[in-house]
Amino acid sequence: VDAIIKHIDEHKTIIGAPDFDPEHLPVFACSMGDNTIHYMGHVTMMGAVQPFISGAISKTVNMPEDVSVEDVEELHLEAWRLGIKALAIYRDNCKVGQPLSTQKKASDAVPASDPLSQQVERIVETVIVQEPVRQKLPRKRNSKTFSFRVADCHGYATVGEFEDGRPGEVFLKVAKQGSTLAGIMDAFAISVSHGLQYGVPLRAFIDMFTNMRFEPAGMTDDPDLRFATSLVDYIFRRLAVEYLPIEEREELGILTVGERLEPTLPGVAEAVEPSEPGLDMLPPEDRAPSAALPAAPGLVTAQVTSETGGTVGETVICHVCGDIMQRAGSCHACPSCGATSGCS
Repeated sequence: VDAIIKHIDEHKTIIGAPDFDPEHLPVFACSMGDNTIHYMGHVTMMGAVQPFISGAISKTVNMPEDVSVEDVEELHLEAWRLGIKALAIYRDNCKVGQPLSTQKKASDAVPASDPLSQQVERIVETVIVQEPVRQKLPRKRNSKTFSFRVADCHGYATVGEFEDGRPGEVFLKVAKQGSTLAGIMDAFAISVSHGLQYGVPLRAFIDMFTNMRFEPAGMTDDPDLRFATSLVDYIFRRLAVEYLPIEEREELGILTVGERLEPTLPGVAEAVEPSEPGLDMLPPEDRAPSAALPAAPGLVTAQVTSETGGTVGETVICHVCGDIMQRAGSCHACPSCGATSGCS
């Protein structure tokens, strides 16, 4: 073993080592040097493992310096046939500086005192900048158009959709063509459309533009959104109702009238607690939980407590803006518009 190690230190290869059986040479094959694994061996190995891994494999495929463009093309095609999700190739001596090299250079024999041996090799790194890519809508796409009225301002909104139903563009028609308000809303709709096509989530727009306050503001003709603090506030609340799931709208407090009047949380079915026959006839102190039916902590029951401290069954909807009113003494008051249920 010592003789083999000495041979490797001197010649940088195990080939020709004393007392070494050539039949064992494939066992010591590696990525670099004279005894290398063929680059297709890396690919077939990853192809065998890939079905058992959910993500891609971080494995470099080492290729010799003399490979051609056609060899690289065939390598990628074979990886695709085997179902490999990602492929990283490295061609020997393709970089200015590389961490591993098996070539014998004349500079290795230069004494350390030579100034040339003290030269520091500069490694040039390539920085890849990720740029956003615009996803344009197909020429023929579905869209939704709805009319709206906020205070005394009437308008129309058209939302174009991607093939999967996501909103991809917004057109707004308000006031007269050529007016300042119409021009500003047109420019605003174009900017929102470009943002949606460049990957900005609709939730980000809704978080930013809801509850903005400016005129025109007031009552609307929408039964689900009775009050709006501005045109922008109404438009993005309407988009939230159309495109956001109920869980996200629950966080934002944007619910339809039907969802607000449900006896339980929207989208959550009433939980029924099973009991053994005759158990409900016993006094509460004599009741014991059934071993076959363990108690589930945090289970939602039919009586759900709201953020205001009352139950959903006691919820009072504001007749002005449609928001949930809070109890104030013997009556209710709206935290949004200040309306009351009859108190002074």
